[in-house]
Amino acid sequence: MKTLAIAGKYLDQPLLVSKFNKAVPGLLLGGAGLYIMQDLYHKKPEERKKSFIKNLSVLGFTAASALIATRGIKPIKINQNGKVKEIFKGFKGLSDMETPKEIKEKNTKMIDEFLEKNKITSKTREILTKAKESVLSFSEVKHLQEDIGSTKEGSKFLNGEEGLIPDPENIDSKKIFGEIGRLSLMGLVPVVGGVTGGVIGDKLTEKNWKERVPNKIKEGSYQYLANIFLCNVGAGGALAIMEKMNVKSKAARAVGMVAGIVATGIVGGSAIANYISKKCIDPLLNDKKCNKEGKGLYSERTPEAIDVGLHLVDLATVAVMSGLSWIEPALPMLYSISGFRAGIGYRNGHGHHHSRQRGENKKLEATA
Repeated sequence: MKTLAIAGKYLDQPLLVSKFNKAVPGLLLGGAGLYIMQDLYHKKPEERKKSFIKNLSVLGFTAASALIATRGIKPIKINQNGKVKEIFKGFKGLSDMETPKEIKEKNTKMIDEFLEKNKITSKTREILTKAKESVLSFSEVKHLQEDIGSTKEGSKFLNGEEGLIPDPENIDSKKIFGEIGRLSLMGLVPVVGGVTGGVIGDKLTEKNWKERVPNKIKEGSYQYLANIFLCNVGAGGALAIMEKMNVKSKAARAVGMVAGIVATGIVGGSAIANYISKKCIDPLLNDKKCNKEGKGLYSERTPEAIDVGLHLVDLATVAVMSGLSWIEPALPMLYSISGFRAGIGYRNGHGHHHSRQRGENKKLEATA
């Protein structure tokens, strides 16, 4: 097999994915904590208390909502019979992923049955014995694919739907828009959480906190529409078209989805998000001054390099829709970036860390 394909198999090991998924809450919360400490370090002493409260509120709500969306809320006892009920299950995928313990038990049973029925080399036996309890290295995955993956029985054992490292599933048109809905809702929750945390943080620290709410709502809509939802629609639409054209190649499908993202998200997403902000959100929030000052489409929000960088989320979406498992646990962390920027009401530098005074920044807003 080609090196890239082997790399994909290595990363898609269920035990590796499960361990990564288990580590994500700690990574997300740890990253939030490091950001808060780093920001405090660069603040003047008299600004630190206010900055700490705001950052803690925004990042706390964003991280918590991202984790709840993807993992749900753990079951609690509801009666003396020991019955349990989940308050919220979380969106399908990460919330029902097998635990490392469950995967080890499954691997042990599967490998023992295979070893009992098949004659293999001592090195392959050694690697499979390791696979019962541990993640295999790249070279070990490569050896298994080359040694037993070429046979019908060995390929089924390694790559089948219930195999040791199942091949990615090519989802069909019936599942495409279900995946779009799932991923879009998964991305919406951290953005709403970020806006909520930002409003609460401002209310605790600012007298004019109500004046800051419109920017948070508008940035939230921008982040969600331009960097999450429309890109998902583009990827899913392209995938639906290729499915109708009977395109089976995973590489071709991935390229087509990236093209869909470029068309609807990167190119058109910012324009659509700004149009909705000016025509719908500003009148709803009665933000008349903003309407008067900003005449151009991009007076609401100009796309920046970091916005393009956030389309890494969309590449992750392509991977998930292509059936790859290893990237999905990272989605809560990637979506939380959009949630944070919504929470600080980021508008091309005029947000939580750059309090916007409309009179002083009128010129900037008009040219943004």
